[in-house]
Amino acid sequence: MQDYKDLEKKIGIKFKDKTIMEMAFTHKSYINEHKQEGLHHNERIEFLGDAVLELVVTKHLFEKYPGQTEGEMTAFRSALVKGKHLAEVAHELDLGKYLLLSNGEEKSGGRNKSYILANTVEAVIGAIYLMHGYETASKFIGKFILARLDEIIKNGSHIDSKSKFQEIAQEKESITPHYEVLSEEGPDHNKKFTMGAYLKDRLIAKGNGKSKQLAEENSAQNALKKMKWN
Repeated sequence: MQDYKDLEKKIGIKFKDKTIMEMAFTHKSYINEHKQEGLHHNERIEFLGDAVLELVVTKHLFEKYPGQTEGEMTAFRSALVKGKHLAEVAHELDLGKYLLLSNGEEKSGGRNKSYILANTVEAVIGAIYLMHGYETASKFIGKFILARLDEIIKNGSHIDSKSKFQEIAQEKESITPHYEVLSEEGPDHNKKFTMGAYLKDRLIAKGNGKSKQLAEENSAQNALKKMKWN
């Protein structure tokens, strides 16, 4: 069992059940090489954490911005819960060092992969919720995720990349972008989609996400960078 004292001190939460925390940090690749240890990987607890995160963020935006439209609040929420932002939180908390990974994932730099780190943040939120309930999970989210909202708005990183890509593509090339599913993998409760952003039949960029909508948004964001339109 790992020692989580530094992390407990950093986030101000005592972990009542170290087994739950170990599950939150166990990547599915580790299970494949250590089946005899009887551990469970973090996909289910990540699924729970994702739902808690969405609820806390949505409630906060609803209460803080009574004058904002649904579309504007959706853009704020997407920016707060997207993988890039959650990965930054994971780096800040140094969550990568607690991950249990397979040898292959370790060698390929798994501790620093953004999508693994983002998923780990959601798993940690799920673990906090299981151990301490909604209020404590909400405080954690407020301190480490919602605290960045003003910066996100100031930087404009909440702006819908799909809308921006479409607007510029129509202006510069008189083309409306479209998106196609390139691949989908994983069980129904934890799908991962890869979408392609196209101008006519030209693949501009790819993007990943837990839903087609998120993957499209990420592919549009990558397309803006590729075309140097950002």
